[in-house]
Amino acid sequence: MTVLPERINPFFAPSELPFQAPPFDRIHEDDYQPAIEEGMRQQLAEVATIIHNPAAPTFENTLVALEQSGTLLSRVMHSFSAVAGANTSDVLQKVQEEEAPRLAAHDDAIHLDQRLFDRVEAIYAQRDALELDTESRHLLEWYHDEFVRKGARLSEADKDALKKLNEEASTLSATFTNKLLAASKAGALVLNDRAKLAGMSDGEIAAAARAESDPNAAGEWVIPLHNTTQQPALLSLLDRDVRRQLFDASWTRTQKGDANDTRNIIARLAQIRAEQARLLGHPSYAAWALEDQMAKTPEAALKFVRDLVPAATANARAEGDAIQAMIASEGATFQLEPWDWDRYAEKVRKARYDLDEEQIKQYFELGNVLQHGMFYAATQLYGITFTERNDIPVYHPDVRVFEVLDADGSPLTLFYYDYFARENKLGGAWMDNLVTQSRLLGTKPVIYNVANFNKPAPGQPVLLSFDDVTTLFHEFGHALHGIFADQQYPSLSGTSVARDFVELPSQFNEHWAMDPAVFANYAKHHSTGEPMPQALADRIRQAEKFNQGYRLTEVLAAALLDMAWHTLPAGGPMLDVDAFETQALRDNNVSLPTVPPRYRSSYFLHIWANGYAAGYYAYLWAEMLDADAYEWFKENGGLTRANGDHFRATILSRGNTDDFATMYRNFRGRDPRIEPMLEGRGLLTSSAQ
Repeated sequence: MTVLPERINPFFAPSELPFQAPPFDRIHEDDYQPAIEEGMRQQLAEVATIIHNPAAPTFENTLVALEQSGTLLSRVMHSFSAVAGANTSDVLQKVQEEEAPRLAAHDDAIHLDQRLFDRVEAIYAQRDALELDTESRHLLEWYHDEFVRKGARLSEADKDALKKLNEEASTLSATFTNKLLAASKAGALVLNDRAKLAGMSDGEIAAAARAESDPNAAGEWVIPLHNTTQQPALLSLLDRDVRRQLFDASWTRTQKGDANDTRNIIARLAQIRAEQARLLGHPSYAAWALEDQMAKTPEAALKFVRDLVPAATANARAEGDAIQAMIASEGATFQLEPWDWDRYAEKVRKARYDLDEEQIKQYFELGNVLQHGMFYAATQLYGITFTERNDIPVYHPDVRVFEVLDADGSPLTLFYYDYFARENKLGGAWMDNLVTQSRLLGTKPVIYNVANFNKPAPGQPVLLSFDDVTTLFHEFGHALHGIFADQQYPSLSGTSVARDFVELPSQFNEHWAMDPAVFANYAKHHSTGEPMPQALADRIRQAEKFNQGYRLTEVLAAALLDMAWHTLPAGGPMLDVDAFETQALRDNNVSLPTVPPRYRSSYFLHIWANGYAAGYYAYLWAEMLDADAYEWFKENGGLTRANGDHFRATILSRGNTDDFATMYRNFRGRDPRIEPMLEGRGLLTSSAQ
């Protein structure tokens, strides 16, 4: 009888694949949990060695040693985070919920250990005499601030209270994520009459046919929910009642009073976060969260956001009037509702600029946009090149992998992309690392992008809206921030920066989607290869400011909802989520009946589980930075290697190694100005564009 050798968990040794990429072909679902548990055990043992080192604390024996600890935990968590977000299962969701409080407790066991903090503080007290290089000095200051911000100076009783709150919060966030995924899946609109899909393209209807995935469901069509309030199909659907049903499915997905209702979770999370902030010496969670951001205080962030409200809402109201006039021009008498906006705004846009979304899509085939748009712009700016690798294992067949080479031919990274929606995938789009870059650890970055484009029926081309194209460029901007990471220490590497700075590279990269040289290189008809007619391209540019009142108002509403939840003081009762949301929108003058917030509180994944609590304003703050940065490019010759190399040297390769305002000034030569952002949005005057 042959005895098979016991299988070794693939996470227990560094990957032998190029760039130490995860061996997804050897990873089983049941490998994650034991590797997470062992990773925590090993790191605590490594930290104990640091604590009990009889030698006086030094930068090397304490901070460098901390940076070298936890390699197994980091290895498994990078892969687990990827699959838990983009290719989850019942097993992975169970692991996620079970490990969330344990991981929170693990983090507390490190940051709330008085003996370890004493070593860090002793080194911090000597910082001026240590003659550290700039990055090492920044690491020391960052560690000291992290320990203090996480409660290292609290009494033992307060530390115990904080630990309990941290564990409960992490459990609730994991539960929220899984409920939201289930709610979005269950909330998909199911139709049993093909005629009700009128307005959608044949390809979209074919992709929606449930029989493609379930032969027993012939005669049913499914419109899945995207993570935002408004849904892409609302632009196309002719049947107003179907549009209403789809909007309602989106608006109420997590508010049905069933097992997927998230309202009690978020009401409790808001309470917990306020209490965490009180223990840490702050009047609100936002005051604690913004302390290490560019904005610094909730007052500064709120002023920035609220100052945009009057012009944005005035434009949105004017846009609504134009849409109501369009409805009337067609002989209809109904009043504009949120589920009408996209469809009739598109009619207004078409009338003003002679634009047809379906016509435009014919020029944005995914592969062409990727190779001749996104990659092309990166090559022109930074000299990097891309070669597909078919020998790297992936976690799902839809994922593709490219090796990225620097201008001198040296290897930089592996870049994975996973662009199609699945039922077991969170909504939205994001970037993250599978391996973190660090010269100390000898690792190069491995980066991935995720999106949720609708996958067409077999044999059909993947045609994108221009919003989808912008999403591609946006997430690849995050990827470039990770690709060009060049740090000694993993904690400071790549995108490990403030939330209101991390969106600068991504939003800046969006500008190249419409750059004339880049646009002409990829905007070609998917079947004929003919370039987009110049007149059509010009009309797309002319329409860039169209509907910006609406687009900005929905984001402002979400940002102000976020701040309302996270400026609550401690000690308050569990709030009625619906009533609080309604009042917060009114109080902030963004309660427009036809312009709902981009995310309702109950499905606002960014703030309840994805690290943007009190930070959704960051997209607008970073828009000020990215518009000002792009203005510099235009002033200095645009799409050139010299300009790209300057941006790479001063922003993209710097990680968290300097003060962010200083970093921006080193790039721009001055502080950012808001005027380019207002000009880009058409908000320098209050008149609708």
